[in-house]
Amino acid sequence: MPTEFTAPSARLDDYPLSRVRIHDAYLQNAFDQEVRYLKSYSLDRLLAGFRETRGLPPLAEKYPGWESTEIRGHTLGHYLKALAQAYAVSGESELRERVDELVEGLHECQFESGYLSAFPEELFDRIERKQPAWVPWYTMHKIAAGLTAAYEYAGSQQALDIASRLGDWIAGRALAWTPEVRGAVLAVEYGGMNDCLYDLYKLTGSPAHLDAAHRFDEDSLFAPVREGRDILRGKHANTTIPKFLGALNRYRTLGGSERFYLEAAESFWKMVVHHHSYVTGGNSEWEHFGEPDKLDRERSNFTAETCNTYNMLKLSRELFKLSGDAKYADFYENTFLNAILSSQHPNTGMTMYFQPMATGYFKVYSSPFEHFWCCTGTGMESFTKLNDSLYFRAADGIVVHQYLSSELDAEELGLKLTQRSALPDSDTVLFTVSLNRPHSGRFSLRFRLPEWLSGEAELTLNGGRLPVQAQNGFAVVDRVWSDGDEVELRLPMTLRAVGLPDAPHSVAFKYGPTVLSAGLGQDDMAESATGVAVSVPTRNRLVKDFLTVEGSPDEWLQSFASRWERRCGALEFVLRGTDEDDRLIFTPHYKRHGERYGIYWRVAEADSKEMQRHIREAKRGSRTEEHTVDSLPVGNDQYELEHRIRGERTFVDVWDGSTTRRAETGGWFGYTLTVRPGEEQVLEATFFSGHRGDRPITIEAGEAVIFDGVPPSDIGRGFHSHRYTLPAELIGEREQLDVTFKVGGEETGIFGILRVLTPFDPDPSLRSLDFGTGRLEPPFEPSRTGYTLHLPESADHVDFLAVPLRRNGLVHADGVLIEDTLRRLVKLDGERTVLRLTAAAEDHEQTRDYVIEIVKSPL
Repeated sequence: MPTEFTAPSARLDDYPLSRVRIHDAYLQNAFDQEVRYLKSYSLDRLLAGFRETRGLPPLAEKYPGWESTEIRGHTLGHYLKALAQAYAVSGESELRERVDELVEGLHECQFESGYLSAFPEELFDRIERKQPAWVPWYTMHKIAAGLTAAYEYAGSQQALDIASRLGDWIAGRALAWTPEVRGAVLAVEYGGMNDCLYDLYKLTGSPAHLDAAHRFDEDSLFAPVREGRDILRGKHANTTIPKFLGALNRYRTLGGSERFYLEAAESFWKMVVHHHSYVTGGNSEWEHFGEPDKLDRERSNFTAETCNTYNMLKLSRELFKLSGDAKYADFYENTFLNAILSSQHPNTGMTMYFQPMATGYFKVYSSPFEHFWCCTGTGMESFTKLNDSLYFRAADGIVVHQYLSSELDAEELGLKLTQRSALPDSDTVLFTVSLNRPHSGRFSLRFRLPEWLSGEAELTLNGGRLPVQAQNGFAVVDRVWSDGDEVELRLPMTLRAVGLPDAPHSVAFKYGPTVLSAGLGQDDMAESATGVAVSVPTRNRLVKDFLTVEGSPDEWLQSFASRWERRCGALEFVLRGTDEDDRLIFTPHYKRHGERYGIYWRVAEADSKEMQRHIREAKRGSRTEEHTVDSLPVGNDQYELEHRIRGERTFVDVWDGSTTRRAETGGWFGYTLTVRPGEEQVLEATFFSGHRGDRPITIEAGEAVIFDGVPPSDIGRGFHSHRYTLPAELIGEREQLDVTFKVGGEETGIFGILRVLTPFDPDPSLRSLDFGTGRLEPPFEPSRTGYTLHLPESADHVDFLAVPLRRNGLVHADGVLIEDTLRRLVKLDGERTVLRLTAAAEDHEQTRDYVIEIVKSPL
């Protein structure tokens, strides 16, 4: 190792996985399910692409899904690391045998040059030539990380030898890049290449491996983030987070003058956690960071990619070890419990890709051997290291990081520490010290005081009360310990409402460390596909996602301590003072599977402007979802590959916080989009006005030019979307349509999401109009607009339900936009009351007025 660098000494050290045993039944089942899944893999099928690339006959067919695309091989890297971790935890010989067999198979497939992959080197050439290819360096990171893990956790020297030779190949390629080529490479997702190369360097000491790691460090990204400038909007989240893991690893590896990289990682963590994360700890929508503190408007079925969560926990863990700061531990606990544990089905072991933050969706899991998503791979890793962050070793003793029933073998202190915990069902945790030798000396136990505490923590030692000595967020008990000593820690908790920065009245509920959700039934739980074989939930009906309260939302939230009850004997909660008190039951979200749910609920006053705005936006979102035939987040490699991206002189960029696919002068790009045969549809594309906007572009669909010129805009600077008709005659019998964007003038392109939509219905009729009592004359008929409702003389009110022709249409009652799935009360004003309804079509443009004269008379 070079002597000019001195690696920093961490405040806290890891305990080996073999020294921590989990006794928590839920987590033990999660681990067992993951190991069962790992054992069910065919190693020959995982190796098939590697053998094919090496020119060897495959011994079995490649797995389908992502493993039969340009990203093939990434699963093997995750799988190898998961196997090694599971072996380190359990010591089970079958797992070690699988590691050895897989490593030997990779050894056969490695080229003399050191190259090792399930796809040919040509994909790396394409990236350097600015031609589309699906993230070859991302996959290379997984392979390299799997090999080093096989050495570190399973002791495979052969794996390290293979990794070292592969590192030599990487270095040979990376060190030959010109600045222009390096820029083209780093513009495409490359996983944690810097991170894994620093890990490899620590094992090999090879200067070439260190220099190669530096080539993947993006100082142009790190510098503004280190200064506190949030430039994350529009950036692919799971591309960006590993870059900062690598930056932190540079500091952890080299120390000395590398503090710049530590500060960049710390600043990045603050940005993501405080300005881009939901209550579960997850982040992103459509895999991208949005505008800071604008989270409510991003909630959808494409939020919170689980890979991002996996990587944010890795970052938090290492920052905690370096600093000992409890804020990293608090984030880790919250995100581990509410996002990672939440992502696995306890009966099957399958894991999730997206974790919807919009109310009314449900959890969708991978299949065992069809999808092979990125989150399938990180899921393998997450659930084979569930015990890696429960305890850490400090210079003066043991730090208790998480509260889960477990046992620590602290052999350096000559003792075992047993923890019995049932948070959040119980607020008390019991620790027992068992000495392995007569005298272990004086040392401290440090117990984290969580940020969710609702009162003072309490400590007892062998039944006697101890004062809580708090230091930097930890309660410290420092003494000479005796065999059988018991420490009881009480951590009081309560139910809290947690809002969003851009919508303080959109709240989630947490009890202690646990995010709660309410179950919304199992109706029509159909899945749809997005990207490359990614399954996502649908919401083919309107879902009520708000709570109406008497008085203002602020008043209800300020009095929240009296607005909930816990059901006796269960971790179940109900609300008080809302229109849903008797319907919604809130329970731990991580245990909710197989039904629709709601985490976030908008608290609103009936008929307020906020409520009306929410109804309108919900209808617009539902309308788009229902009418989308195909959608493509432009610039996202996975989705562009699925839509057969092609082009010349084209590139991906981020402009004004939005990802863009652009072409230089004389360049072009195109996609193949799904359409419905024989039906008129529309193509929706987004452009930019202002600097780098207002430039001509030609759009061709099939054989026809559907636009040629500068997309018009009535705004000086900003994004604007346009819809272009795709006539039924143009589509014909096709199920797929080639769409091409050509740039003849200055460089330009498209932004955001490219969509094919069916047209919105322009009919403004009501489907039905029903009054709870009385006689309506004449009987309702959608085209008739005038009616009389006869009520008895004693009536002082009447309720009605007005339903638009299409569910995403709008209904106004006396000028107020109403929730048309709920009955509404009309208070009568004397003998004659006039109710005026305005129905808006699904296009929200065409309207029709209905007038109902309500009269009281003898019936």
